[in-house]
Amino acid sequence: MRFIIWVVVNALAVGAAVALLDGIELTGDTTTDKTLTLIGVALIFGLVNAIVGPIVKLLSLPFIILTLGLLLFVINALLLLLTEWISRAFGLDFSVDGFWTAVLGSIIITIATWVLEFVLPDGD
Repeated sequence: MRFIIWVVVNALAVGAAVALLDGIELTGDTTTDKTLTLIGVALIFGLVNAIVGPIVKLLSLPFIILTLGLLLFVINALLLLLTEWISRAFGLDFSVDGFWTAVLGSIIITIATWVLEFVLPDGD
């Protein structure tokens, strides 16, 4: 049950970024196609954040401390761009137009995830 809630939270957070930013696009012919694409992107984004994210953050910890945490915005944006690249490799129509759009998108996704995790039950 926790896994399903985790996917839903990621999908809603990515959907919020798609809705709020013109530079992040999710295309599909029908609503079902867009929903399935959003779920696929959410799965990929969650796996990238769960596997690659901690490794990159651990290796860059001295620089994160040196920049007072501002490097985390760059890391999260790069993880979002990595998600776009992997999504395209799997044939999902998800695109992010550039680095600064990825920074804004990662901020929106982070805020939306915090809010949704607070509102939705944790599944335990």
